[in-house]
Amino acid sequence: MNLQIPHAATAFLGEWGPFQRRVFFLLSLSVVPIGLTAFSIVFLADTPDHRCALPAHLNLSAAWRNSSIPLEEDANRDGALVPSKCSRYKVENLLNYSERGLLPGADVNLSNVPKEGCLDGWEFDHSVYTSTIVSEWNLVCDESWKRPLTSSIFFGGVFTGSLISGQLSDRWFGRKIVMFATIALQAVSKFIQVFSPSWIVFCALYFIVGMGQVSNYIVAFVLGMEVLGPRTRTLFSTAAVSLFFGVGYMLLPLIAFFITDWRMLLLALMLPSCLCMPLWWFIPESPRWLLSQGRTEEAEAILRNAAEMNNIEPPTVIFSSLQNRVKAKKRRPCNICDLLRSPNIRWISITLNTITIAYFALSLNTANLNGNPYFNCFLSALMEMPAYVLSWVMFRWCSRRLSVFSSLSSGGLFLLIIHLVPAPALSITFEMLGKFAVSTAFAVAYAYTAELYPTVLRNTAIGACSTASRIGSIIAPYFIYLRTYSVSLPYILMGSLTAVAGLLSLLLPESFGMPLPDTISHMQKKLGNKGLRSRGAALKSISSYEVQK
Repeated sequence: MNLQIPHAATAFLGEWGPFQRRVFFLLSLSVVPIGLTAFSIVFLADTPDHRCALPAHLNLSAAWRNSSIPLEEDANRDGALVPSKCSRYKVENLLNYSERGLLPGADVNLSNVPKEGCLDGWEFDHSVYTSTIVSEWNLVCDESWKRPLTSSIFFGGVFTGSLISGQLSDRWFGRKIVMFATIALQAVSKFIQVFSPSWIVFCALYFIVGMGQVSNYIVAFVLGMEVLGPRTRTLFSTAAVSLFFGVGYMLLPLIAFFITDWRMLLLALMLPSCLCMPLWWFIPESPRWLLSQGRTEEAEAILRNAAEMNNIEPPTVIFSSLQNRVKAKKRRPCNICDLLRSPNIRWISITLNTITIAYFALSLNTANLNGNPYFNCFLSALMEMPAYVLSWVMFRWCSRRLSVFSSLSSGGLFLLIIHLVPAPALSITFEMLGKFAVSTAFAVAYAYTAELYPTVLRNTAIGACSTASRIGSIIAPYFIYLRTYSVSLPYILMGSLTAVAGLLSLLLPESFGMPLPDTISHMQKKLGNKGLRSRGAALKSISSYEVQK
C-alpha cells in the first residue's frame, strides 16, 4: 500500500504558529550539547609538551640535569632541533660524568653518550592543561597510538549508533522515545566516564557516548523534518540545526579554556544533556510517523493540540480517507534492506555516503592546525556559522545537486591549493576556506538526504548515510601520522576525496520543490539530468497526486 500525507491535510496549522515555533527552537536547542561534545577529544586528549622524567633522588649537577635530554629534528618545525620527548641520556653515564666534574659539551661530546627510553615516566607541561587523558595515562611515545585510537573508538560508537537508531526509530519506538533515551544515555555515560580508572574504561564509555550522540542528532533532525511545514522545514534542516550545533561547538573552547582538568571538563559537558530532559513534555511525536504505523488517532490528537495552540479551528475529520486505507490493508514493515533493494535507492545511498566522509575527515584535521588549541577550535567552529547560513540560502532557492557540487568542488580546490602555499598564515586561510565550503555541502547534503528518502525509512536512511560517514571519521584521526612523511599529504588526500564527492553528487536525483515522500514508491526514480525538473513542473505534478493502494 502506498500511503502519503498530503500537505493539504495539515495546511490548516499554518507555517509559523506558536506550535511550530516551539518545536523549531526546542529541537534546535537539543542539538547544542552535541556540538559541545562532538570534538571535545581535542581538549580531553591533547598532548602537552613533555620530556623524560629523572628520578627525584638522583644526585646530578645542574649542568647535567639540564643536558639530560638529547636534541632531535622536528619534522613539523622544518627540521628544527628540539628536546626529545621519548628518550634521555643513560642515567648511569650522566652520574659518572657528574661525579667526575665533567661538563656537557666542553668535556663530553653528547653525540657519543648512549641513550635510553623514559624509564621513569614523563614530565608534562601544565601551562595549558592541568591534565588530559594523555598526561594521566602516559599516552605518548610507544603508547601514542592509543590517542588516535580513542577518537576512532568514539566514532566506532557513532557508527554503531547510526545503524541502530534508525531501525529503533523507524520500526519500533518512534522519534520521541529514541531521542530522549539517547539524551539520557549520553548524560549517564559521561557522568560515569568522569570516574574512569583507566584508558580502557574511558574508551568503553566513550563508545557509548558516541552511540547516543549521533542517535540524538539524527532523530531530532528527522523529527523536525516531519513535524514542520515545507518552508520552515527548509530553514530547520539546513540552518537552524546546524547553527545551534555550531553554537555548541563554539562554546566548547570557551569552556575548556576555563576548565583545564579533563575530568571536570567532562562533568561540565554532561550538564547541558541533563537540562534537555524536561523538553520531553514540550516536544511531540511525529504525526507523520504515527500515521505510517497506522496510529491515526494519536496523529490526529497531536494535530488538534497544535491547532489549539495556534488558536486555529481544526477540520472535523483530518485523516478519514487515509485512516480507512490504513485499516483496509496490513502494512509491511520496512527495514535497512529496503535501502539496497532498489537500484535507485542503492545509488543514492552510495553517493551520499561518499559526500559525508569528506566532512568528518576534514573536521578532525582542523585540530592539527598550528597555534593556540583554544583559538584554533574556536576559529574552526566560527567558520561553520556562515557556511550554515549559506546552506540555507542555497537550499531555499537553488538546485540540490548544483549546491552540493559547487560547494564540494570549491572545498576540494582550496584543500589542494594548500600544499602549494609556503606561508603558514595563507595555508591556514585556505584550510579554513576548505572547511567553510565542505561544511556548507554537508549541511545541504544532510537535509537533501531527508528529502530523498520516504518516511518509512527516513531515519534508517539518514542513519545509514551517517554510518558510512563514520568510516571516514574512524580513519581520520590517523591522518596526522601522514605528516611524518609529508605535511602536504593529508591535504592532497582530503582535497581529492572532496572533489570526487562533488562530481558524484551530479549523479543524484533532484528533489527541489517536491514534498517529502512517505513510501518507497514515492521516491524520485530518475537519476542524473533525467531527475532534474523545474520547480513549477514538480509542484504541478504533485498537486495532482492521489493516495494509491
